[in-house]
Amino acid sequence: MIVALALGLALLIQAFLVKPYQIPSGSMEPTLDIGQRVLVNRTAFHFGDPKPGDVVVFHPPKGVTSNGPECGGRFEPGVQACDEATPGESSDTFIKRIVAGPGDTVSVKSGIPIVNGTPRQPDGYEIFPCGQGGQGCDLPETITIPDGHYFLMGDNRGQSDDSRFWGPLPEDQLIGKAFGTYWPPNRIGGL
Repeated sequence: MIVALALGLALLIQAFLVKPYQIPSGSMEPTLDIGQRVLVNRTAFHFGDPKPGDVVVFHPPKGVTSNGPECGGRFEPGVQACDEATPGESSDTFIKRIVAGPGDTVSVKSGIPIVNGTPRQPDGYEIFPCGQGGQGCDLPETITIPDGHYFLMGDNRGQSDDSRFWGPLPEDQLIGKAFGTYWPPNRIGGL
């Protein structure tokens, strides 16, 4: 009976409060390494809006994971980031950092988002900058993030499939905010 109760409580906590996720790719390096495990607060956005700097787990657009169209609007490599959300929602999960929110204007220079005309340099975290010639490294034409959407980028700017290519993400596709790491033991800490 005690084991069944404990198992039921653990499942409820994962379903509604805090859920662990494993990092599947290098798109968030150096912040998060492949195989590292994070804890995600699934209720964080019920009590406050997502904000730039938050590391979030979310369901990406369907086209990103099914070889379908990646941009729901206009994307011009070397000119402009995808300006509209890609329709549909995948059942897969991604993890990225919010760099801009509803109403913000965004362009990209050398992998650094220019938000409302100001470079949004990392504040309290590191990034791997874009390499030479990456198609999402320089996108000088400005787009505007629609209401209820967020612009996400990986910290490994040259190796991340993110909002630059598939557009601003609708808020309802956000699962929660990553707040800490618990594996491996030498990387335990907050985000």
